[in-house]
Amino acid sequence: MTTTPPSDSAPSAPLASPTPQYRAYQPTASRTSSHSSSTSTPSPSPSSSPTLDPSNLPNGPKSLSGISLRAFLLGTTLGLTISSTLYLLLTTTSPLWRLPFFLASLSLFHFLEYYTTAAHNPRFATVSAFLLTSNGWAYNVAHGSALLECLLTSTLFPATDHQHHQHRIGSNLYTRLTGGPYHHPHLLPERLNLAVCIGLALMILGQTVRSVAMAQAGSSFNHTVQVARRDDHRLVTTGVYRWLRHPSYFGFFWWGIGTQLVLGNVACLIGYALVLWRFFKLRVRREENYLCAFFGDEYRAYRKRSWVGIPFV
Repeated sequence: MTTTPPSDSAPSAPLASPTPQYRAYQPTASRTSSHSSSTSTPSPSPSSSPTLDPSNLPNGPKSLSGISLRAFLLGTTLGLTISSTLYLLLTTTSPLWRLPFFLASLSLFHFLEYYTTAAHNPRFATVSAFLLTSNGWAYNVAHGSALLECLLTSTLFPATDHQHHQHRIGSNLYTRLTGGPYHHPHLLPERLNLAVCIGLALMILGQTVRSVAMAQAGSSFNHTVQVARRDDHRLVTTGVYRWLRHPSYFGFFWWGIGTQLVLGNVACLIGYALVLWRFFKLRVRREENYLCAFFGDEYRAYRKRSWVGIPFV
């Protein structure tokens, strides 16, 4: 039933509110015929979407897949080797704990190389910043030789009279410090070995100094010797650079020496010392020639009041 709206000339009694009338939505002509109307809203053009840096693509210098894969593998290796080290230390008297410990330290070193670069010098945070493959075949041969020497000496000569003597010294020291007998000889067979303690100290010192130096240098740090000065390249003389003019070299040199002391290697200790010393001696000489050209008398004065920290370099 329909009702006639009241007219202006004949007012009637108030009626009940009519039921609201709803109308289906109908788009306007400008929206339905976007191609025929010049006032229609233009569709987003491909140029307005975010562009992808080609260097982030697979096989690029900053490949996201390459970075994530390396970080995953290093993290997995670090977790497994730390677990193996603790298991061998706490449940056996075998010196083989040194092998997974060395692998764990290598994994941490290479991860920190990339992480520190990405955090403080992101422009150079490339896949090669992990330093996994950029050091050449000699780098891999050196670490492989260190593992092999430790494995052979640990299996062919697992315990010597000198090691037993060191263990007795450690047990007596524990008794004097605590006032009680030592009931767990498997926990201290080599833990108080002087060479191991010195090696651990050198590894911690070297890794800390190198990572701190990379962070403090920021954009002025690079894994390769720079032959041309960039606009943002500045001479850093504060922080750890106040005393060491090549703290990253100092850190890696003593870190490498420390690893061989912890492994108990003799041949590789001598080999590492000689190879690293020669490498850094030549590299420092070449790099400082460029730094003198970049900064002139400012660098020469800085060189006189700082030191490298590597013997005879």
